[in-house]
Amino acid sequence: MPRVGVLALQGDVREHVARLEEIGAEVVRVRHVEQLDGLAGLVLPGGESTAIAHLLTTSGVRSGLDEKIRHGLPVLGTCAGLILLSRHVLGGRDDQWSFGALDVSVRRNGYGRQIASFETVIEVKGIGPVPGVFIRAPKIESWTEEVEVLASHDHGDGDHPVLVRQANVWGCSFHPELTSDARVHRLFVDTL
Repeated sequence: MPRVGVLALQGDVREHVARLEEIGAEVVRVRHVEQLDGLAGLVLPGGESTAIAHLLTTSGVRSGLDEKIRHGLPVLGTCAGLILLSRHVLGGRDDQWSFGALDVSVRRNGYGRQIASFETVIEVKGIGPVPGVFIRAPKIESWTEEVEVLASHDHGDGDHPVLVRQANVWGCSFHPELTSDARVHRLFVDTL
C-alpha cells in the first residue's frame, strides 16, 4: 500500500489516520515541509480553513505543498481541505487564501452554520451509498468541465457536487473520516 500523508496542523487528523490505516496505507502525520517528500498522496482534513491556512503559512509548509500539488501530488481535501484547494472561496475572510488547484467555487458554511449540521446518504460513483456527515460544510456552487463530479446532493436547492476530482486533486464537502466507512479513502488511495 502507498505512503499517504495527513496534514496534521489542525482538524480531523486522527480520524483520517484511522480510516487510512484501516485500508492498509502507511500514514505520515505531516507537520513539516520535508515530510511531504516520498508521499504517494496527501489528505487535507476538515477543521477550520482559516486556522489551517494560517498554520500552513507559519509552519513553512504552504509553499512546499503548493509546489508538490502543482507537480502532481495527489491530494484529497475534505471540508476545510476542499476550501483550501478551491479556485474561489465565497463567504471567506478578506485575507482568506487557497491553493487554487481545483476549478470550483465554494461557499464557506454553504449548508449552514454548526446548528444546521446533518447526516445523509450520498451515492458515490463507483462505490455506491456512503454516509455523509456535513458540519459547517462548504457548498460547491460552480465548477468547470475539467472537474469530474463523483457525487452530488440536493439539500432543497438543486443538486450540488459534494465529491469531485480534477486530475490529481480531489475535494469532498462532507466528512468521510467521521464514519466507520473507509470507501471514500479507498477510492482515493486506489488511484495512487
